Amino acid sequence: MNNEQRYFEVNRALWNEKTRHHTTSDFYNMKSFMVGASSLQQPELELLGDVNGKSVLHLQCHFGQDSLSLARMGASVTGTDISDTAIEYAKQLNAQLGLDATFVVSDTYSVPGKVKEQFDIVFTTYGVIGWLPDMNRWADVIAKMLKPGGRLVFVEFHPAVWMFDNAFTHVQHSYFNRGPIIEELQGTYADRNTDIQMKEIGWNHPIADVLQGLLDAGMTLQTFKEYDYSVYDCFHNTIEISPGKWQIKGMEGKLPMMYTLSAYKQYD
Repeated sequence: MNNEQRYFEVNRALWNEKTRHHTTSDFYNMKSFMVGASSLQQPELELLGDVNGKSVLHLQCHFGQDSLSLARMGASVTGTDISDTAIEYAKQLNAQLGLDATFVVSDTYSVPGKVKEQFDIVFTTYGVIGWLPDMNRWADVIAKMLKPGGRLVFVEFHPAVWMFDNAFTHVQHSYFNRGPIIEELQGTYADRNTDIQMKEIGWNHPIADVLQGLLDAGMTLQTFKEYDYSVYDCFHNTIEISPGKWQIKGMEGKLPMMYTLSAYKQYD
């Protein structure tokens, strides 16, 4: 087993444990979701548009809420995730809700070997690329999985956020990818008081690496936007500036917190 495989196995174990807590947390609000509430947020909905009848590959889908929300909108959805616990739960939700989504256990780089069809849309959002070491390989996967003319819809936390320590008191990490960041943190963003203290391994990716990776993979950028707030209250030291929009206290309006982009695969 090489270093990358070892890193992925560490993170698989972490996400298996996180899933057990996330599915019952207030953060994910399963009660509302089960009776029809969508888990999708406005930034991705604006990029997605009408997905009825479209095929969607959802990379790093966690336990499937967004995948199933897309299925409720009429999309034909395949979700993938490294966590076998999360995928098993997603399959259970799919059956309970009477939907027709497909879920596959796979790290993102291995998806082309496990999912053989191509899609109208590749969808991946919020806290995803930090678990991957290489943006060129990520972009290659996206290009392989899209039909000609197909689109990537991508929403992510801004890399400036990951420069800070967890309490946002000082800059701790480089903006650039200087190799794996290995930490052992208490709790999870969905429940900071939960009894989880496990190793996690991540990577910081400047926006240039994301954009150049997509360009090198033959993708054409359509839209790019930065936001000074997060639609999730998943960071420490936050303040809600308006309903559903959080900023870091003391840095209100100064720190980029999310970005969105769409890109398409050109026809041959």
